[in-house]
Amino acid sequence: MTLPEEVADEIEFRFGHAGGFGSVPVRPTIGTSTWETSVFPDTKRGSYLLPVKGDVRRKEGVGEGDVVTLRLDVTAD
Repeated sequence: MTLPEEVADEIEFRFGHAGGFGSVPVRPTIGTSTWETSVFPDTKRGSYLLPVKGDVRRKEGVGEGDVVTLRLDVTAD
């Protein structure tokens, strides 16, 4: 999932690239599903990519091209 540019800009400004490969650790929530992962820079789009597990996509009925409401807590120090 590609994060909106304004969200990516805020993460970059507040946290920089906290982990390896420029990743930033996060705790995303879609619907009732919450998990631990990292967002990764997408230099082509000027944003971050959020990996969403297949189990989460199936449980929450999320498919390719869908727009979703997402809570994203950055867990970087």
